[in-house]
Amino acid sequence: MPEMPGVTHIPYAYCYRCPYKMEYPSCDVYCAKIIEEQYLDHVIPPEEVAAVFLEPIQGEGGYIVPPKQWHKEIRKITEKYGILEVADEIQSGFGRTGKWWAIEQFDVVPDVMCMAKGIASGMPMSACVFNEKYDIKQPGAHATTFAGNLVTTAAALATIKMFEDEKVLANATKQGAYLLKRENEMKEKYECIGDVRGIGLMTAVEIVKDKKSKAIDMDTRNKIVMGCMKKGLLTLFCGVSSIRVIPALTVNQAQIDTACEIIESELKAVSK
Repeated sequence: MPEMPGVTHIPYAYCYRCPYKMEYPSCDVYCAKIIEEQYLDHVIPPEEVAAVFLEPIQGEGGYIVPPKQWHKEIRKITEKYGILEVADEIQSGFGRTGKWWAIEQFDVVPDVMCMAKGIASGMPMSACVFNEKYDIKQPGAHATTFAGNLVTTAAALATIKMFEDEKVLANATKQGAYLLKRENEMKEKYECIGDVRGIGLMTAVEIVKDKKSKAIDMDTRNKIVMGCMKKGLLTLFCGVSSIRVIPALTVNQAQIDTACEIIESELKAVSK
């Protein structure tokens, strides 16, 4: 990742491909503890750190689901040193994992949450929500192109109202469990599926050359995605070698079965 002035990047908790060559849980989430043991002690003083930005579940990087302990450890560190924790919920928020916010799945409350996309069901809106104690109580001077968009605001209010009865959240939990079950069944059958992961309807299938080496296989991943598209199923790339499967939150079991049949037909094709 390109360097940004004043920003220090550290690896995500990617247990399938641990950057520290460890295994969970014997690692004791070293990928979180290294923040205090190495970075804050040797790289950047904690008093110079304004905030830790993280995704509850990593999105573009591969739909990676970290251990719950990882999130808890990071929150413990940020609270200890008075560092803000900012959760990026742009992909994972608004019911995608079966709860309003993906961070809820890890029993952690951040100081700030960034949200967009699902907030208005695809209409152009975003928000940065934070604890009131951090409010400077002064109006900002920066303008915005989409400010005062009444259509988008109406869409956001309708979206929020839909979530309030929690039927959509319950469906995301139920159908997400079924989707992961179907994906794991394919993993057992096909050597090119190295990992299946996700919570709710935020899932990914990682494509590899073989399960033992875990060698990435971007070409095969791309063939599967393009083959599915030609058969009417839209999936998306994520990470180096993964496919994200993220149905609408209103999806039903029959639709998931149809999608999985299309995916499996492409898996069979690339496995020949």
